[in-house]
Amino acid sequence: MAVSLALAGKPNCGKSTFFKAVTMADVEIANYPFTTIDANHGVAYVRTQCPCRELELECGRCSEGVRFVPIEMIDVAGLVPDAHKGRGLGNAFLDNLRQAKAIIHVIDASGGTDIEGNLVDTGTHDPLDDIGFLENEITMWIFGILKRNWERLARKVQSEGSKLETTIANQLEGAGVTEIHVRTALSKLEVARDKPASWTNEQMIKLSDILREESKPVIIAANKIDIAPPGNVSKLKEIGAVPVSAVSESALRLADKSGAIKYIPGDDDFKESPGLNEAQKKALSKLRALLKENGGTGVQKCVNEAVFGLLDLIVVYPVEDENKFTDKNGRVLPDAFLLKKGSTPKDLAFMVHTDIGKGFLYAVDAHTKMRMGEKHELKSGDIVKIVAVK
Repeated sequence: MAVSLALAGKPNCGKSTFFKAVTMADVEIANYPFTTIDANHGVAYVRTQCPCRELELECGRCSEGVRFVPIEMIDVAGLVPDAHKGRGLGNAFLDNLRQAKAIIHVIDASGGTDIEGNLVDTGTHDPLDDIGFLENEITMWIFGILKRNWERLARKVQSEGSKLETTIANQLEGAGVTEIHVRTALSKLEVARDKPASWTNEQMIKLSDILREESKPVIIAANKIDIAPPGNVSKLKEIGAVPVSAVSESALRLADKSGAIKYIPGDDDFKESPGLNEAQKKALSKLRALLKENGGTGVQKCVNEAVFGLLDLIVVYPVEDENKFTDKNGRVLPDAFLLKKGSTPKDLAFMVHTDIGKGFLYAVDAHTKMRMGEKHELKSGDIVKIVAVK
């Protein structure tokens, strides 16, 4: 499970409620800053269409044709301005971001908390003010790491001919920055590549900002739409935020778990079980109205857009029998792997097992029964048999 998403935001924005909704984990939720002190780690799921329906098979691993592929979700400590300087729980927050591939920035769309997460009257704080500071904190965190020992590193590049991209990537390895990220960032920045010792702080901050965009892409979850003024939600939607009600999603998943309803995360409706009392029916009626108005609670949509949109991943199903779509034990479509768009069968082989990747010969498209070479580009939904030297 190599895909990790981080939930970030100021205290009291609803991060822990979002985390509980997507993982069904038992976490502390309260209306005071820094409820989350140590990062919570849990398993969330990205939603996709399972191929078993079109194959007229029963895989036993989906719900009405909907497949959920596991990813890691990290609920980190609340962020306040100047976290990179150590304010609040800033250092803990930034340390917990290292392994995240993308960030879901949870915003309190209701305007009921100030910039530091303190409770205020609903609608009195502009949620748009909460967006820029998180990106700035991450940029300044990266800049702080890059700046350490920079004079020595820059001289090494200039005098010894060390590769600039490698030097920067090594310095930022702990922040999750790769050489590919650095190469892309440098291509977007006008600096003297042969004289890094002459770079100004402003240039290095700009580089750090581009590296943040490349290594820690962000999607905004406009949370608390169940109580937010419509004007706030409209403003956030205009900048690409996903409207979300984490508390509604949590309630629906708990109701499904109890057997009161049948709910598939990401759906815009649910089925009620017989025998519900009037209070339950009334509560479910309010939830249904929110689902219909917004096309769902937005929680699953947010996770999906982070994985398939920001990270540009696809879902591929490896099998051992391309005719029955099974593994050696006869299980139909037992595994689903998330790979970067543009990945090849050989990339999949290495994900399944290093030895299979090393011994890769070719692959077979289980849909068409055609052979695929090691450079063939996979597409989402592919079912692949890998043939390798044993």
